[in-house]
Amino acid sequence: MIHRPHALHSLAVAMTAACLASAAQAQAPAARSFVSVSPVFEEADFDEGGDFSVGGVILRAGTSTGFGEGRRIGLTLNYDYFDYSFDDPVAFGGAAPWQVVQRYGFAVPLSFALQDGWSVGVSPQMDWFRENGAKTSDALVWGATATAVKRFDDGNLLGLGLAAFSGIEESKFFPFPIVSWQLSPRWRLVNPLAAGPTGPAGLEIDYLADGGWTIGVGAAWRSTRYRLSQSGPVANGVGEISGAPVFLRVSRDFAGAYTLNLYAGVVAGGQIRIEDSNGRKLVEEDFDTSPIVGANLTLRF
Repeated sequence: MIHRPHALHSLAVAMTAACLASAAQAQAPAARSFVSVSPVFEEADFDEGGDFSVGGVILRAGTSTGFGEGRRIGLTLNYDYFDYSFDDPVAFGGAAPWQVVQRYGFAVPLSFALQDGWSVGVSPQMDWFRENGAKTSDALVWGATATAVKRFDDGNLLGLGLAAFSGIEESKFFPFPIVSWQLSPRWRLVNPLAAGPTGPAGLEIDYLADGGWTIGVGAAWRSTRYRLSQSGPVANGVGEISGAPVFLRVSRDFAGAYTLNLYAGVVAGGQIRIEDSNGRKLVEEDFDTSPIVGANLTLRF
C-alpha cells in the first residue's frame, strides 16, 4: 500500500530533490547520505461489507555526491513491507485479495546546475511491487522522473517535474509541481512527497512553531499496483489500491542530524481494484474514509 506510506512522510525529500537543491548551491557539501524508517498503520471498512487493516514499515537509504561544476549523482534504495488482514470482504467473495506485499528497488538521480539559479535533473528508477508468491519477473516497474527547478535569490524554489513509468500491465505519465516557498517567517509551502511509480507529489503547508517544532497539513493522490501471488484467488493477477491521503504532521529537527515526524490523517476516496494477469478489470470496491497513523525517523550524515 505504497500510496499511504509515501503520503505519511517526506522520505528525506527524495534524492532527486536533494540533488537538485545541492546543485543550485555552490557551497553544498561533497557527499550527503540519509537513512529513513517509517512504521505506518491503517484500517478501513468496505462499502459492500467487510473491512481490512494493514501495518508495515518503509525503509529508505541514499547518498549523493558532487562531481564538479554543480553536478551531482546519487543512489537511493527503496524497501517497503506491508501485512494486510481482510475480514469477510464481500466484494471479493469473502477471500483476501492479497496478504503480504513488498516493494524493493533503486533510483539513480542525476542533477546539473545551470545559469541564473536553474537546475535540471533526471532520476531513472526500477522497482518490484509484488505479493509474496508472485513472479518477480512480472512485478517490475521502471521509468524515470525529469525535473527543472529555479532557485531564487531569497532561497525559494519553484519548478516542474515529469514522470513516466511502465510495468504491471500499465503505463503512467504525469506532471507534478516542485515548490519550496517561504510565505512568511513562519509559513512555508512545500512538496511533502517524492514523485515515483506510485504517483505525483502532493502539497503541504508548514508552520514553524516555537521550540523548533514544525506543524504541517498536506494532501496528495496515490495509486499503487502489485503483481499478485501465483497461488492466490487471482493467480498472477494485479491488485491496485488508491486514494487521497490528507494528513497532519508534527516534526522536530535535531541539530540537522536527524528529524522525527509524527503523522495522523485519513485516506479519502479509497478503492481496491483486482485485474486478471492481462490487466483486465475483474472487480473493484470502494472503502470508507479511513484513519492512518505513522511516524518517520530520518538520519542524515
